[in-house]
Amino acid sequence: MPPEIEKLAHSILRNPIKVEVTPVASTAELIDQSVMYVDRENKRPLLKHILSDDRLKRVIVFSRTKHGANKIVDYLEKNKILAVAIHGNKSQTARQNALENFRSGKVRVLIATDIAARGIDIDEISHVINFDLPNVSEDYVHRIGRTARAGASGVAISFCDAEEKAFLKDIEKLIKKQIPLILEQPYHSEDVTNSKLLSKGKAKTLIDSRNKQPNRREHHRKPNKNKKS
Repeated sequence: MPPEIEKLAHSILRNPIKVEVTPVASTAELIDQSVMYVDRENKRPLLKHILSDDRLKRVIVFSRTKHGANKIVDYLEKNKILAVAIHGNKSQTARQNALENFRSGKVRVLIATDIAARGIDIDEISHVINFDLPNVSEDYVHRIGRTARAGASGVAISFCDAEEKAFLKDIEKLIKKQIPLILEQPYHSEDVTNSKLLSKGKAKTLIDSRNKQPNRREHHRKPNKNKKS
């Protein structure tokens, strides 16, 4: 439970009892976690590159915003990758249709926001991709927990730009392990590697400010073919 919600609950309720099935810091041992450093403008091309692998059978991609989820769907469809989005601006019928198409296998990629993804109960999700890292570390645990259910294995891949390194550090502190960094990918960014670590508060402020300007154009950088591994 996010700290803000827990604080609100304590302000309203009298002596509430908290029940947790697993500790908030627990992540399934069968989940293969990794992180990729990528410049913000190259996240969509990197996602397309990863999804070109047909071994990704049923994938949930988490977006920070509703507008961002729509942009991801549009970009993927322009590149012949069928995807659907669920978020608060979609009608209940549209969300149900999207989930049914995802559950039945008609669509293998579901783009979701954290709020819209609550209550999704779909088995055999092979991969979870954090297109945007959450600023609430507990949300990371809930996201990746949607794969590797019922004893199955699963994969969780997180994209991390320069600002999101603050969130990554906090996530690793919560789960008490360092998430392996993948260098062998065409959009690996040394700029992110060498960037200054911001505070979580400053990183969130910068990201929120930018998200208020959704029509700002982004120019994709070309893959770094001469990167050092």
